[in-house]
Amino acid sequence: MSLANDPSRDKAAVMAPQRILIIVENLPVSLDRRVWQEACALRDAGHDVTVICPQMRGYTQAEEMLEGIQIYRHWISDEARGIRGFIMEYTTALWGEWACALKAWRRKGFDVIHLCNPPDLLFLVALPFKALAGVKVIYDVHDLWPEMFEAKFGKRGLLYWAVRLAESCTLALADAVMATNQSVLSAVKARGKKSDEEVFIVRTAPNQLNTSLPADPALKNGRRFLVGYIGVMGNADGVHYLIEAAQHIIHTRGRLDVQFVLMGSGPEHAELLRLRDELKLQDFIAMPGRVSNEYLFTALKTMELGVACDPINDYNDHCTMNKTLEYMAFAKAQVMFGTREGRFSAGEAAHYVMENSAAKLGDAILEMLDDEPRRLRMGQIGHQRLTSELSWDRSVTQLLRTYSHAVQSQ
Repeated sequence: MSLANDPSRDKAAVMAPQRILIIVENLPVSLDRRVWQEACALRDAGHDVTVICPQMRGYTQAEEMLEGIQIYRHWISDEARGIRGFIMEYTTALWGEWACALKAWRRKGFDVIHLCNPPDLLFLVALPFKALAGVKVIYDVHDLWPEMFEAKFGKRGLLYWAVRLAESCTLALADAVMATNQSVLSAVKARGKKSDEEVFIVRTAPNQLNTSLPADPALKNGRRFLVGYIGVMGNADGVHYLIEAAQHIIHTRGRLDVQFVLMGSGPEHAELLRLRDELKLQDFIAMPGRVSNEYLFTALKTMELGVACDPINDYNDHCTMNKTLEYMAFAKAQVMFGTREGRFSAGEAAHYVMENSAAKLGDAILEMLDDEPRRLRMGQIGHQRLTSELSWDRSVTQLLRTYSHAVQSQ
């Protein structure tokens, strides 16, 4: 264990209240659960918290005071699907973030600016505030952006190396760095030449999910089993593997007792709907898009099995997937491709498919559905793991230590 994550190291004993500005570009709050939980934890610790995020996915109000947290939202172009879209998305995001940051500075100022990647371009917003006003900078690494770029576009080139440069600039600017897991922490330590004292693991974990809602058998569409997916539907998320696995289950294996619900939205949602329809799976796969918390929690309570179909690659090997932890919160066993951090998070609560194969994913789903005692046992193991070793309370402690280090740094 690194010193940066040793519970005995407590630099955060006392910290004066800070004015904190959090910037996130990937999702709006409060949809981004990790960022919202961090903001609420900082508020509860006595700090004044402001969040800048995009207007998207139904969160369109430009300004909002929500549960004591000031939120500014800015316009952004459509989510990137190609290089041109990539450039447009981040150019419009930076413009909006600049405008909102200046507004926040004029209204009450801030002592700490908390940058949530991707992308790693947010240092451009933080740089003048640090250089001219001494604002401290925390770099919250949700994803390794260079690996994410390569997984998305499948190649390296001039733009890839620009992405690597942006990551290096953000690391150089940061007074403290937070990583979601050990894999990400090891990578950023090496790339940024950071010491143990400058880096912290703040794991993502769901907090206060409503597990008391009753199941809704209607979601099963008259079938025996319900298999669920939660998450973004982009070209790096592997949802096509799950749709093709459903085709294998239903049309090849002849299992007509399995219903699927795939919850979430993203740039590939329309294309995935077309794939579902081309494979004649409309009656077996519900794809409602972005859903309410009530729908989500009801589906989680109803399903027999969760699926994480993010393919095995260098990017996903470094990612802790929210869906994996949400299945564990509801004591649901899961099937997933065996990414490195996926295996760490789920432990014995998942059945792993060790190659990116839709047919093998489908066979694994059927294997789990047909073994109820194993399924229930794995679900309980996952729930116990989430409420102990991976609990959000532990992450809050690390979050506050990160802030204490940044504020006290010279």
